[in-house]
Amino acid sequence: MNSNRTADAAALLLRVALGVLYLAHSLQKIFVFTLPGTAQFFVSLGLPGWLGYLTAFVELAGGIALLAGIQVRWVALVLLPFMLGAMSTHLHNGWGFASPNGGWEYPAFWAVTLVVQALLGGGLLALGGAKAMRPATA
Repeated sequence: MNSNRTADAAALLLRVALGVLYLAHSLQKIFVFTLPGTAQFFVSLGLPGWLGYLTAFVELAGGIALLAGIQVRWVALVLLPFMLGAMSTHLHNGWGFASPNGGWEYPAFWAVTLVVQALLGGGLLALGGAKAMRPATA
């Protein structure tokens, strides 16, 4: 199999998985926890409440953009600080997901996948933005 084609397929698979997960998390903040509830949770962490609203909408827009394949590299980089913030929130909980209130390994893994997505680009079926940079072949 052509390695460029394989990398493009891998980028598509990663992009769709991230897009679905970001949509799920944003919609959970909007419809389950509600935006005021999300804001209140952010305040309980010592963060400004408006950051909860911003996070929900950035995750929603980012999830949609990832699924559509629009400016994937930039979207992944915009989402990265939000995931690093989530990771820092969980640092005191310990490593494992089974830790009370969740550990930091899951958001750390998400952060790594965002970096990988930014490096790979949108892959197959992406609507916009540059694909992965590859050397020209003769």
